[in-house]
Formats: sequence, C-alpha cells, structure tokens
Amino acid sequence: MRHPRDVVITGIGLVTSLGVGNDANWQALRAGVAPVIDLAVTPPFPVHPIAPIDYDQQIPRKGDQRQMEPWQRIGVYAAGLALQDAGVAGNGELLGRTHMVTAAGGGERDIAVDEAIMSGMRQAQNKGAYLNERLANDLRPTLFLAQLSNLLAGNISIVHGVVGSSRTFMGEEPAGFDALRIMAARIRAGQADLGLVGGSYSAHRPDMSIIYAFANGLIKDHYVPVWERAAQGGGMIMGGVGAFLVIEAREHAEARNMRVLASLGAIAVDRGARSPGATADRLSRLWRGVAPAMTNETMGVLSGASGIATATTEEHAFLTTLARERAIAVRATGSRLGHSFEASAPANVALAALALSRDDFLPAFGNDVIETAAATPSHILVTSVGHWRGEGLIMVGKA
Repeated sequence: MRHPRDVVITGIGLVTSLGVGNDANWQALRAGVAPVIDLAVTPPFPVHPIAPIDYDQQIPRKGDQRQMEPWQRIGVYAAGLALQDAGVAGNGELLGRTHMVTAAGGGERDIAVDEAIMSGMRQAQNKGAYLNERLANDLRPTLFLAQLSNLLAGNISIVHGVVGSSRTFMGEEPAGFDALRIMAARIRAGQADLGLVGGSYSAHRPDMSIIYAFANGLIKDHYVPVWERAAQGGGMIMGGVGAFLVIEAREHAEARNMRVLASLGAIAVDRGARSPGATADRLSRLWRGVAPAMTNETMGVLSGASGIATATTEEHAFLTTLARERAIAVRATGSRLGHSFEASAPANVALAALALSRDDFLPAFGNDVIETAAATPSHILVTSVGHWRGEGLIMVGKA
C-alpha cells in the first residue's frame, strides 16, 4: 500500500491592508502596526482596504488589467508573488504541470447600473417590463461574463502561464479551506506534484456591504477587535486580501532543490446546523482528527473568526476548552486584516508558514484571555469558522 506523501509549502504570495508581499505583512504584524481602516467608502461600515499595489509588476499588460475586476487583479497579483517565491514563475516546464485550485466569489456588480435601474423603477408604470428591458440592454454579455468566479483562475493561467488542471470553488469561507484540502489531497495521493491554491477579496464592495448590512452582519462606525464584538452584538469588518500558496510533494521540492517554508498537515472540514453548541462540538470532533502529538510546548492558533456573534462565540468556547488540554496562543487575524471570506483560510495558512519559517510568532492582537504570549511554536493550528456555515481546521508544521 502506498503511503500518503508529505505536502509542503514552498511559495507564498500575500497582499493585505498592511502591505504588499510577505516581508511587508510579516513586519507590520510583528511590529504591532495599527490596523488600517477606511470609513469613507461604505459609511458607516469600516473596511480594511487593500494596500496600494503596482499591478504592472505582476500583470504587465494594461489590457489584462482593464478587463479584470479589483478582486481578480488582487488575486492574480498574489498568485504571481507565490509563483515567484517558489521559483516556479517563468519556468515553462514547471508551470505546465502546476495544478490550480482557486476560491472565489461571484464577482462584483456594476453599481452604476444597479443605481440607475433602481432610480428608474420609481417612475416606471410597468415595473416588471422596465426591469426586463434594462437588464437586457444594460447588462452586456461581456459585463455578465466578468461576474464568473472561474475567471480568477483563467486570468492566472493567461497572465502567469499556469496550464495544469484548474478548479474553482465558490462558497465563502468553506471554498477557501476546501481548496486547500482538495489540492493537498491530490498531492498526497500522487495525482499531482505541484499546486497553486488561494483566493482573493476586495473590501471596497458597496454591493456586499449592503447585503451584509441587511443581515446586521457588519460593525458600524468604528474599529473593534474580533473577540470584543460579540458583546456589542457582533459583526464583521471586511478586509481586502489576496493570498496564494504553492504547495508540492516534499520529494518534488527536494528534487528541484527548493527550500521548504512549512509542512501542510491534516485538514478537517465539516458543516451542519448552527444550533447552540453545535459548532463548538463539531470543532472538537475536527480537532481530534488534526491534533499533533501532545507536547509541553505552546501551540499557535491563527483564528479566522469573522466577528459574527454566534459563530465567533462558539469558536471562542472551543478554543477555551482546548486551552484546558494544552497550552495555546491564539491570534484572531481578523483584528488586523479584516474578514476576507474565500481568502481567509489561505491567508492564515500563509501567515502560519511565514511564522514557522522564521522561528517566530505574532504578538497578541487583543486583550482576550486566549491571546496569551508564546514562544516559537512547532505547530500552528489554522481555524476557519464560516460566518454562517462551514468549519475547517488546518494543521501547519515546521518544515
């Protein structure tokens, strides 16, 4: 019987509100730089805007840039950084067998068209006929196609030459951790040697702000750290993030003399009813499937908690229980980067790999009891509890 192969991380591409590139983000987080907040775009809801990016560095053709929406440009740029970091960029032989799994949303709406239609409907005598006419005339085929989630993977293929197999997952946070799970499973099973996986999100999305505001899902007026939001009714602060990783079989990385940043361990996922206590129970079951051998050292935890009251309270309860079993040091990265949905799990795995490769860990982002001080961990648990569905735990270990 063939044993599963080790999966390792050899390349990271990360862009957030704190900076562009791995070093910029790590240094900002390590130094405790204050979160970047923008209240002007969708008041009264704060967002963490993506840092200024010179897209020419990774997307040289202006025509390619123009036909992409902001979230696609962010993702294509981050993917380019990851390929560069892994020594894959520009290598046709490696790119030809690099498989790709992306996590993406449904694209951005044309706000001007939406506003014009809603304004016109106030005066329209036959609202149904007016709406059909406007949708037929204003939503050009090219505009509609720009909404397709799989165009992120398509643009990565066009711009960077990644021409192995390609899959796109939609579905908010679960898309992110399932993208990692599927790509890692293919490598472990010997179906692939080399993979590119990740996602992106633009926080400057008035359409999404409106949707989540209707559900009382956003924090208003000011910044609040993640663990403190439940006491105020809960809510998210959306964050612009692009996060991609190059992962491969350890033997493949060694054969091409590529340094390894971290190992990608077990990935456990689930979803179910969000009845009281159910999410914490599912997380406890998932933990038993990913837990490393018990040691006396503190384990790092990078939490993707969104700030939504029910989900965040249940995750906090799980982590509090886990802290009674072993020493853990939790960091809710949403307190610094915001919540990025599909990109959340890839971003936290990227940060875990950066920490392990540097023999370091991040300082506390808040005053909560579970955000304790910690020495350098040998394992970091990444949690991803969807704001309304889906749970995932990912174990990342030293190289």
